[in-house]
Amino acid sequence: MRFENIEYLALLIVPLLLLFVLKSSGINLEKYFNKELLAKMQKKGSGLSKRVRAWLLILALAFGIVALARPVIDNGEITVKQEYIDVVTAFDISQSMLAEDVYPNRLAFAKKKFFEMLNDFKKARIGVIAFSSRAFLVSPLTSDFATLKYLVKNMSLDYISLKGTNLLAPLRVTNEQLKNSKNKALLIFTDGGDSKDFSKEIAYAKEHGIKVFVYAVATKKGDVIKTKNGVMKDRKGNIVITKLNSSIKELALKSGGAYMEYSLGKGDMKVLADAIKAKFKAKSSGKTVIKDTKELFVYPLALALLFMFIGLFSLPKLGARG
Repeated sequence: MRFENIEYLALLIVPLLLLFVLKSSGINLEKYFNKELLAKMQKKGSGLSKRVRAWLLILALAFGIVALARPVIDNGEITVKQEYIDVVTAFDISQSMLAEDVYPNRLAFAKKKFFEMLNDFKKARIGVIAFSSRAFLVSPLTSDFATLKYLVKNMSLDYISLKGTNLLAPLRVTNEQLKNSKNKALLIFTDGGDSKDFSKEIAYAKEHGIKVFVYAVATKKGDVIKTKNGVMKDRKGNIVITKLNSSIKELALKSGGAYMEYSLGKGDMKVLADAIKAKFKAKSSGKTVIKDTKELFVYPLALALLFMFIGLFSLPKLGARG
């Protein structure tokens, strides 16, 4: 047997000191309580003396401290085989993702869907890329989803001045991040950008074995792009209307991935996650040895509560009258 929080055992000095004081000088409750209050606390005919009650409460304290120290028994070691899927997620952070045809805007909606997707990837390592005309690594592959959520939540366009959407950029970063993997999965949240020809991206994806999954976040009707100075205009002074570019569907399908347009429902991300998992078999990350232990704190805790209950609420002697 061992103790997980062995440092708490140092607190046992407190009940030992109390026992010493109790044994050597006894206790005088009259020093601490007035007579009227003491009379209410002590019923006539009580089954236990003040000294015995004090012993019980001190024992309750001692067993409570032992429970805090968490005694455990080691039952040996267990070898666990870990399996996972590697997925790189890329967020389009070009200015068109600020369009509000998808509430509250395309980028915020994409983040929400990403958080939903994490619930369906319990056994996965996920990396995150942000891209426009260039790509930036937000997080390498990780299974720490709490940190991943924080990074994605605080990913903002405020400090990005780059314009345009270059789909080759996230493909290159994905290839670098998954260079040791035979099967490479890239999930892209985007409105599709402006290009109608994705032949270069398709060729690169096939050459490097990258299957592209696209979640399109935009409407066919489109919307304006709001900026600090109003709405965005082109060089001729015309208001820019950004719409869904469904041509990006070619990149997804011809690379062996899947294409999905945004939905307000909650089940679409599970469907997409299942599609990704169906394409890739989970691979082993090796074996992890964990210790099999049995917690024993419940036993001293039960004794502590029992002694405290008896010490505080002991029944009066049989035949005693109030």
